[in-house]
Amino acid sequence: MRPDSLDDVTTALVIENDPTDDPRRLGEWLTEAGLELTMLRPHAGDALPADLDGYAALVVLGGDQQAYPLADGAPGAPWFPAVEKLLRKAVRHRLPTLGICLGAQLLATAHAGAVDRSPTGPEVGPAVVGRRDAAETDLLFRYVPLIPDVLQWHVDEITELPAAATLLAASTRHPHQAFRLGDRAWGLQFHIECDTAMIAEWATDSVLLAELGYDPQLVISACAAVMVDVEEVWQPFAARFAALALGELDDDRSRPSLPLLGH
Repeated sequence: MRPDSLDDVTTALVIENDPTDDPRRLGEWLTEAGLELTMLRPHAGDALPADLDGYAALVVLGGDQQAYPLADGAPGAPWFPAVEKLLRKAVRHRLPTLGICLGAQLLATAHAGAVDRSPTGPEVGPAVVGRRDAAETDLLFRYVPLIPDVLQWHVDEITELPAAATLLAASTRHPHQAFRLGDRAWGLQFHIECDTAMIAEWATDSVLLAELGYDPQLVISACAAVMVDVEEVWQPFAARFAALALGELDDDRSRPSLPLLGH
């Protein structure tokens, strides 16, 4: 893990689980905020490290696989046990960690949470989530609006959070939209990394959209219409995550709030 004395560690390890879900805008926001990114693509044969020495942060991206075991008991992807092991080490050693969609689900399953096919059906396209009260004291979420815009594309969901998790955002149909483990690991069920080109790639010849009866072009247009709103909320969120990883974020949660002045 990153010792406190290594203030010059500036690289985040980014694990790409699926070639269609790269860091895209999230990667740009993190590098603009000062983080360097080391990309590992286990789906293409890249070996994952045994530990996270020399890294300032860990980011685990989404993918089309499932976080829970397949029918034959095998993991959703051969490298998922190694990813879960890294996620456990990251939380234990307080390494800033961010899981996106499948990455959030793996963060949950790595800590005895549960993921399954969503009982209320898939969630696709632009949406909003509701910030929970616990977000008021969260290092990253306290500056997120009460009802932020997000992009959704998932058929599975976290059905049970890890026992030690703090729920930070929810929605009516899918209650576990964002959570924190410890004080430096966050999971987001929704996507913040996508640009319109990525959505278009997902939508083209999509079996899921066909099953739902959704017009791919309407989905693409609807997502494109909220890209600016998504960036307005989640670019500062990503910048705060980078600042935390770089040791630049002042944790003032324990400071007493100033009393409100009367009129």
